[in-house]
Amino acid sequence: MRRTWIGLLIGILVVGGLFARGAQEKMVLRLGHIRDTNHPTHLAALKFKEVLEGDSKGRFEVKIYPNSQLGGPKEMFAQMQTGDLEMVYGGINTFAWIKGGEAFEITAIPFLFNSYEHMRKFLLSDYWKPVIQKAETATGIKIVNINGDTAPRGLTTKDREVKTADDFKGLKIRTAASPTVLKAMQTLGALPQQIPFSELYMALKTGVVDAQENGVIVVATASLYEVQGYYIKTDYIRDIETFYMPLNLWNKLSKADQETIYKATEVAGNYETELTQKQLKDAYDLVSKKMKVIVPDLASIQKKLEGAFDEYEGTKWPVGALKKVREMQ
Repeated sequence: MRRTWIGLLIGILVVGGLFARGAQEKMVLRLGHIRDTNHPTHLAALKFKEVLEGDSKGRFEVKIYPNSQLGGPKEMFAQMQTGDLEMVYGGINTFAWIKGGEAFEITAIPFLFNSYEHMRKFLLSDYWKPVIQKAETATGIKIVNINGDTAPRGLTTKDREVKTADDFKGLKIRTAASPTVLKAMQTLGALPQQIPFSELYMALKTGVVDAQENGVIVVATASLYEVQGYYIKTDYIRDIETFYMPLNLWNKLSKADQETIYKATEVAGNYETELTQKQLKDAYDLVSKKMKVIVPDLASIQKKLEGAFDEYEGTKWPVGALKKVREMQ
């Protein structure tokens, strides 16, 4: 009898030890993003790695794959859905690119959000929470944290001061190949064209187009101020970098692990925002010396665009979502 109890006790201790070892087993998180290694997104990813590995005391190891090494946003989302990738750090706009995430195209509507604070207020609201949950279930991807401001898009022109909605009429402008951007520009009376970025400088210089809609950092780094006279501070599309994980992987984690990961994403996202703000300041300092900077009447532009995207109500996002965004300004 005594031997039986001793054997049972040893068995319990062995099994308990295995469970304890399993609970502390290191987990490798591969994280992909599309930015180069000098971009705030990559530096924020490194910060995430530093904080998570430190706070978890070795429980997690983060391996970062920058510069689209694992593909673009759609490819990386697909890898998470098949269990071949543990994390992605990319724009909330891009979540709309996969089936089940269509509602998030609302984040890419031109001139809709007045600030990053306005955008976060909407995305983190009780109103939008069920939309997030529905999208997570439909895609199998968890939105861990929407945090990390990127540079907003602006507008430059060669010789036209764009101050109100009427000033867009007839403007030959190179735009991103986005249906919402094209629709906005056409509604404003502009003449949007798609030109590869590698050809943009010469297209502006030779007058193929007279304007473009990249933000101030791109204007500075690509020297577009050499062939453009005005920078119009529209900040008309914003994006917030977001940490994503496979939903089933997230649900398997303990509450403690989830909290540790979330804390690291919060620190990293805040760091990206800080870095972006510094880059924006430096770029504005340069551009303001090279170009005339104009702050347009955004209200007139927003009024002109009212109703332009109503066709998506109830199909891509819930009916009344655009109204709710405007109410939260």
